[in-house]
Amino acid sequence: MKAAVLFEPAAPPRYTDVPVPTPGNPNEVLIQVKAAAIKNIDRSVSSGSHYSSHSASSKGRGIGSDAVGLLADGTPVYGVGQGTVAEQAIVRKDLLVKLPENLDYAVAAALPNAVMGSAMGLLFRANMHAGETVLINGATGVTGRIAVQLAKYYGAGKVVATGRDAAALESLRALGADELVPLRQTDEALLENFRQIHAHSPIDVVIDYLWGRPAELLLDTLKGDGMFTHRTRFISVGSMAGESIQLPASILRSVDLQLSGSGLGSWTTEDVAVLFNKILPETFRLAAEGKLIIDVRTVALKSIEDTYDQSLPGGERLVVVI
Repeated sequence: MKAAVLFEPAAPPRYTDVPVPTPGNPNEVLIQVKAAAIKNIDRSVSSGSHYSSHSASSKGRGIGSDAVGLLADGTPVYGVGQGTVAEQAIVRKDLLVKLPENLDYAVAAALPNAVMGSAMGLLFRANMHAGETVLINGATGVTGRIAVQLAKYYGAGKVVATGRDAAALESLRALGADELVPLRQTDEALLENFRQIHAHSPIDVVIDYLWGRPAELLLDTLKGDGMFTHRTRFISVGSMAGESIQLPASILRSVDLQLSGSGLGSWTTEDVAVLFNKILPETFRLAAEGKLIIDVRTVALKSIEDTYDQSLPGGERLVVVI
């Protein structure tokens, strides 16, 4: 069968022949792959820059960590495995979700990573409640756009979205954003913008995909002045603006702040069970009904070498279709 195989981190994966994989234990099942998304985490793992990376060997390593495909009886499913950008792949039965019959395979493949990067932070790390004000920092990317939609779906009273791309930011109004904050302004102007928002509708939850300077300014916004402060849960999910920040101790002492992260290793087994048994099935249903929107760009498996590192407009996910 054909598959996308990585032989060296500095080069794109190759379209090559590999043996059909065989399930190694009762918790594994072979699927006929129909679509597999190429995500930022896949690229960073492949390059060796992600904390969960494993180096490729001279024999090669299949890329992809999840896929949409068909079971032997034709049932369409989403599943988690390894080397999933291939004509066939092994996925785990305990991390398997049956798909609605009318859901596009490419959309189904693109959605789970964005849902994990948004719903898990909103529901489990922030424990978001209906009526709260949620700020999505860096909302114009694929996961940020899903976060805006899910925050609204979960009952947020107000959704504030930030972003650098003015056109992409404006498009978030149609997805549920109530207020937009452009990041392309001076620190002083941005800080004042954040402070006005916090003064009129105190920020309950921040889902942050940027870190770096935008996160510093947001945290400075929350800083108290010796009086009682509004409780804010600040959840770090990404670091597109930088891996490090300056965090004065006075901010931590002066505000009722929960500062935590959401990502691989931060979720409990119970959280993951809810993700696969409830959250993903629900979001697949919403997508099938046209109530959850994700933009995809599809490419053929045979084109993987030329398209793997292609730059996409903000908000689009690359999906390999087989």
